[in-house]
Amino acid sequence: MRRGTSRDEQGSALVEFVWLGMLLLVPLVYVLIAVFDVQRGAFGVAAASRAAGRAYALADTDAEGARQARAAALIALADQGLDGHPFDLAITCQPGPPPCHARGKTIVVQIGSRVTLPLSPPALGGDAPTFAVSAEHRVPIGRYRDLSP
Repeated sequence: MRRGTSRDEQGSALVEFVWLGMLLLVPLVYVLIAVFDVQRGAFGVAAASRAAGRAYALADTDAEGARQARAAALIALADQGLDGHPFDLAITCQPGPPPCHARGKTIVVQIGSRVTLPLSPPALGGDAPTFAVSAEHRVPIGRYRDLSP
């Protein structure tokens, strides 16, 4: 047995703690950033569907309503930092076919988009992974303006 050759390990626990912390903290931060991005997208499409429904209901005609609904959706998405993201906007009315600006009708606005996960390099297999987010909002005609004769 050799007595004088013991290693001094003073301070190595701190180094191990820092490395273990980094190994666990980096993936956790990435997951949180990804979740917050998807949540931001969900909030954005929900706000856009409400704004588009309100704009459509306040318009005088269906054609003008579709134009105003698209503009309102773009503004609402930009408020959540989603400007430039492609989105699908579908406006229907129930019951029955258009015109939607008639007594007893309900405007149904559906918006769908995709949120790209952050920090995903193309070297991992082509396009960055995305999550689909969508929202639907219903507006009865007469909710935002009076249609009485």
